[in-house]
Amino acid sequence: MFRNGTDERIENQTYPLTADELAAELGDAQLDLTHGSQTVAEVLEGIRCDETFQRPEDVRFTLVGGVSEDAVGRKGYSDRDPTPPGSPEAPETVSF
Repeated sequence: MFRNGTDERIENQTYPLTADELAAELGDAQLDLTHGSQTVAEVLEGIRCDETFQRPEDVRFTLVGGVSEDAVGRKGYSDRDPTPPGSPEAPETVSF
């Protein structure tokens, strides 16, 4: 997710800040995702956020956790899972 200058706007707010105040101040800010974009208002609406933010980090954590699945690169992908047996992507077997 790319916040496109939203970080500076988040930093410049007066805290504590309610979700409604955040939406009024930054609701139009665009967040670029891997497959599209969302505004801050859309993220807050999607998670039904009624919290009061005490610091800028709280806002960032909420936005990162609340974006839609369009922020996900390859759904279900993990580079930590072992390759399933018989998969065409399995590495070559090496004998020592």
